[in-house]
Amino acid sequence: LISEDERAGWEAQARTLRALYYLQLIKRYGDVPLITEDLGVNHDFKTDHKDSFSEIVKFIIDDCEKALNAPESQEGFSWNIYDGQFGIMHRAIPYAIMSQAVLYAASPLWNDGTFTWEDATKITKEALSQCLANGYEIFDVEPEDAEAQNSYALYFITNSNDMRSVDKETIYQKGSKMEVWKYAGLPSTPNMDKSGPCPTQELVDSYEMQETGEPVILGYSDDKHLLPIINEKSGYDPKNPYEGRDPRFYASIYYNGAIRYLDQPNGEKVESYIGGKDGISATDRRHTRTGYYMRKYNNHRSGLNNNNDGAIRLFRLAELYLNFAEASYQSQGPDVVEDFGNGLKMSARDAVNVIRKRAGMPDFPQGMSVKEFQKKYRNERRVELVFEEHRFFDVRRWKILEETDKSTSGMEISKLDDVYEYKRFAFKERLSYSPKFLKYPINQSEINKIIGYTKENWQNEGW
Repeated sequence: LISEDERAGWEAQARTLRALYYLQLIKRYGDVPLITEDLGVNHDFKTDHKDSFSEIVKFIIDDCEKALNAPESQEGFSWNIYDGQFGIMHRAIPYAIMSQAVLYAASPLWNDGTFTWEDATKITKEALSQCLANGYEIFDVEPEDAEAQNSYALYFITNSNDMRSVDKETIYQKGSKMEVWKYAGLPSTPNMDKSGPCPTQELVDSYEMQETGEPVILGYSDDKHLLPIINEKSGYDPKNPYEGRDPRFYASIYYNGAIRYLDQPNGEKVESYIGGKDGISATDRRHTRTGYYMRKYNNHRSGLNNNNDGAIRLFRLAELYLNFAEASYQSQGPDVVEDFGNGLKMSARDAVNVIRKRAGMPDFPQGMSVKEFQKKYRNERRVELVFEEHRFFDVRRWKILEETDKSTSGMEISKLDDVYEYKRFAFKERLSYSPKFLKYPINQSEINKIIGYTKENWQNEGW
């Protein structure tokens, strides 16, 4: 017989999944129809309509709260992940969903006055507080030198299917291990297929200097980003551009001169200079277009018969810290402290510093203005969550698409007598920064069907 706890647990999982799917829909399309019942074979599609982003967020929060009413037992809706339960919905996931949903609803693109930054602070504080009270922690295991560069790098190649025995940061993993070595790898790796999402120079520029915590550049003096404004206080050396950077840079990006195999520190290096085995090519998809390759998730030991690469975390504790920081600084400034209970007190600045501590980066300074904090916070979010499917949506919900996606560049490196010369080059304007690109287009065949039923055009603006 099915116990009442188990029945309630199934319902909680279903509600959580529905909330998750609606969150993914509205992030991409904005307003969508809210369907809560079986439409049946005789449904009158003429009565259908789109519900607003904020109305869907209300529904998402309601579904998550109802899911959390289920018993916390093993058969019900538990915080723990038991043997054979990897991948199922559990109690931390509704909190993560609510945190992200309300953060988006308070952001410039979606804010219609329904949700405020104060609402986002309250909901995200509760989500972070509950996860911390139930055993979630920032992953800080120090790796062996031959295993990974640092804790951040190790986290993304550590198996999260361990019932939270080692990985206490992951809230929900998306899918299984990826074959990064094959589909986003280096051409020097046997049997690799393509170079995948090659990092831009703008992304490389976003990594601060480790010693000073200062940005390496303050902006660009030209539209094509070929003339960076060097921050003289940072300690950055344009002739040695990859030295002394944020440790997350070395964990996330293969650059010219990077150690290829960590267990061979004096062995093979990445050669992305002109003529090097990993150099730029405009025609061979196995070679970079930008001068860089993605390293995140890639275990240097991975290959055709031994895939040890990592998997994407759809939700993790670090995001909740960053979500709280954003909502808090927007609602009350960077340094106002919130009481989380159990002796834990935290401001927006404190929350970001938790993330930077794991990375080995200096704290954010005290006394920053909201504008100063926002600039540094947005860069921190870009670096910490790189290649985790956040940046695409962040620049849209912040409505900064034109200033971030209009121009992109790469690095052309030449080598003469063991001396490297670095020259930035610009790509063609991507033409994907106009307002219509803030949302996905709806498939036109579906739009035509809706027009036939309702006489209304549901297509998103500009498409």
